Amino acid sequence: MGDVVVRDLDGLAEWTAASALYRAVFGYEDPEWGLSPRLLAALGENSGTVIGAFGPDGALIGFCYGFCAVEHGEIYHYSQAAVVAAGAQGTGIGRMLKQAQATAARRTGAQSMRWTFDPYALRNAHFNFAVLGATGIRFLPDYYGAPGTDRVLVSWDLVDSRARRRTDDAVESVVAPAGDRYAAPDPADRDWLRQQLLEKFAAGGRLTAVTRAGADRVAYAFENDAVPENGPR
Repeated sequence: MGDVVVRDLDGLAEWTAASALYRAVFGYEDPEWGLSPRLLAALGENSGTVIGAFGPDGALIGFCYGFCAVEHGEIYHYSQAAVVAAGAQGTGIGRMLKQAQATAARRTGAQSMRWTFDPYALRNAHFNFAVLGATGIRFLPDYYGAPGTDRVLVSWDLVDSRARRRTDDAVESVVAPAGDRYAAPDPADRDWLRQQLLEKFAAGGRLTAVTRAGADRVAYAFENDAVPENGPR
């Protein structure tokens, strides 16, 4: 999409527009799911990221925000959310936002960026692995404290995003049924896949790709030399 401007958001009007876009994209209606413009102001002032994408008419069509975090002494940037307006999805806005966020994160000294995604949502998986080259490092069951909120935590190398994978013969796969948009839409298949992902990550596996394995199946590729390939029982 041409003539798109990606930059830091500034001022109450832009923070409020970002909050409204966030609610619209996710379909949030209840007040507890809101995003405070004051939080965005604080993040922008304290080494966080509050970045917007503006269309040719000046309207906000995409937005992301995140904050600095530390684990075992390593500074990384955590991207809490990235949203793109319905009419602008599939046009590269998400990638532009992530790249701008990565540039801002590097300025804080972060060497990687992390975020979570629904491991059963195939479009998100394709974007994270095939487009950005991130790596799944942890499975987080019921991440938001409620059933149906499983997430995979991914890490994106900001020093050399190409240095991620070993050779193909080091990859083992979990193969599961899939629909057009989601893996394992049947509840029994979903329970099976969830258990497989739990076991793979617990064994030290790192998720590097989620790809189609035929018209109605999908393969989760792990960097793991010890675990044999699996399929639905």
